[in-house]
Amino acid sequence: MTAGELARMVLANEKLLILDVRNEDAFAEWKVEGEGVESINIPYFNLLDGVEEALGRIPDDRKLLVVCAKEGSSQFVAEQLVQAGRMDVHYLEGGMKAWSEHLEPVKIGDLGGGGALYQFIRLGKGCLSYMVISGGEAAVVDALRLTDVYANFAQAHGARIKHTLDTHLHADHISGGRKLAEQSGAQYWLPPKDADEVTFDYERLEDGQWITVGSTTIRIQPIYSPGHTIGSTSLLVGGRYLLTGDILFIASIGRPDLAGKAEDWVSDLRETLYKRYQALPQELIVLPAHFGSTTELGEGGRVMATLSELYRSNPGLNIGEEAAFRRTVAHDLPPQPNAYQAIRQTNMGRMTPDEEQQREMEIGPNRCAVHDK
Repeated sequence: MTAGELARMVLANEKLLILDVRNEDAFAEWKVEGEGVESINIPYFNLLDGVEEALGRIPDDRKLLVVCAKEGSSQFVAEQLVQAGRMDVHYLEGGMKAWSEHLEPVKIGDLGGGGALYQFIRLGKGCLSYMVISGGEAAVVDALRLTDVYANFAQAHGARIKHTLDTHLHADHISGGRKLAEQSGAQYWLPPKDADEVTFDYERLEDGQWITVGSTTIRIQPIYSPGHTIGSTSLLVGGRYLLTGDILFIASIGRPDLAGKAEDWVSDLRETLYKRYQALPQELIVLPAHFGSTTELGEGGRVMATLSELYRSNPGLNIGEEAAFRRTVAHDLPPQPNAYQAIRQTNMGRMTPDEEQQREMEIGPNRCAVHDK
């Protein structure tokens, strides 16, 4: 089973039993999740001499997917299960590494003049990126390093990538924005307050600008919204969609500590969430750059909600006392993302890890949100 086939099953909430044969600590840290997914963890070394333990725990009437880190161990176990008489057994092609890197595009909605907005869901990492297409042009927001996916998608929709934009300097994944811009001849935009240490040229993503896409003039309006980083900038697309980067999620809010400035940025975060966003039209549809759990996925896998819905339901938007807010976002935090300091250095252009090193740096959940416990 390919990562794409698995992604479509997860998004459709299809029932699937997963036998994860990685070590217990790797399984506890990060696994395939979904409403229809049930997982069992039996380490590979426990199955080398026979799969009886697995057979005793696997119902006969369930589709079974065996997963491991890279593929080889799961293929061996799946073959042993078939030889033992178990039917409807699959193994995950490319293992959890392939799962971590798969992007599944879903259409969010139409924009004026025949344009459209798409969300790219990285289920294995919890990352979200976006593409605006209009009049034969495209803009990509918070692109991941897997740039071929965006290039191929734009080409299939008859569009040339004109802009790539990062809402902030990312710390949980390696940005593909600059690379995609170089490959496609696009302009690369980055908030200047996050770019003090970058080693490359960029366009300044700031308040007061209008970035247009296509002859139908879909407008992307930057809105300065610091707190996760000092330069964090949201994007208002077509007057209807608010791309919030890592400031506001569906079930949480962005953490301010990944640049070591938690105490300094708490006030900025509260100002953005409790004043700047409150002043915006509450019917705007929020589209974040991450999700912490598959419970945040809605119909068709889309991760989205209106501002008004989030002010009712999001715990990070309902902390009345400033002291309690400070404790929540600066002290009571989950573990930090894997290799986040090296990822920040890479996104500044100060490190140039090879492809395998980049893959290893990104393994595991994103943990960009305050409530990602």
